[in-house]
Amino acid sequence: MALETLPLVEQPGQAVADFFGTSFPLMLRYSQMLIEQGQLRGLLGPRELPRLWSRHLLNCGAAEKFLPIGKNATVADVGSGAGLPGIVLAIMRPDLQFYLIEPLGRRAEWLEEVKEELDLQNVEVLRSRSQDLPADQQFSAVTSRAVANLNKLVRISGKLVAPGGIMLAIKGERAPEELANAREALVQAKLEAAHIEQVSSLMDGSVTRIIMATKRA
Repeated sequence: MALETLPLVEQPGQAVADFFGTSFPLMLRYSQMLIEQGQLRGLLGPRELPRLWSRHLLNCGAAEKFLPIGKNATVADVGSGAGLPGIVLAIMRPDLQFYLIEPLGRRAEWLEEVKEELDLQNVEVLRSRSQDLPADQQFSAVTSRAVANLNKLVRISGKLVAPGGIMLAIKGERAPEELANAREALVQAKLEAAHIEQVSSLMDGSVTRIIMATKRA
């Protein structure tokens, strides 16, 4: 994309830099890749790029504080697409091993390029549907964003959560409704204590809603 045609994107201030901390320089590089290629490659719509930080990067980063702690902990990101939230969280948490699950070839290729460009040693891209992974392949945490409604999401990826592990689904305003409609699916998947965490944005006053549930040990 020519320089003169690049979209105008909101600029992160000091509060955003402080939020991302030592991962901020790498987040800037990732944001630049999305600005230059996101629309061209069908990863983000033209209306999404101008609010890249407030609507996407911060929205994804809000889930970081709920991730597990431990050098052997693993995270699967279902339907990674542009890398939201998988790449964002992998940048923020180099201590965790991330598996980005993406069935579409062109998106998996993009994720591989981002991994190489940012030298993300803690990332592995799995070109697959979550429901096609081996039954014994489980993770300490399973994340997702804009993949499917919670009822379907639990059915296709609930099995990926290891006993004692957590599911983190970044959702919009309909999170309470989705949670209510997925109660039966959650029980069948042995996912308990399902609830919604809310995190306020540092830029536009919006709220990130994260549905969390723990797999019965």
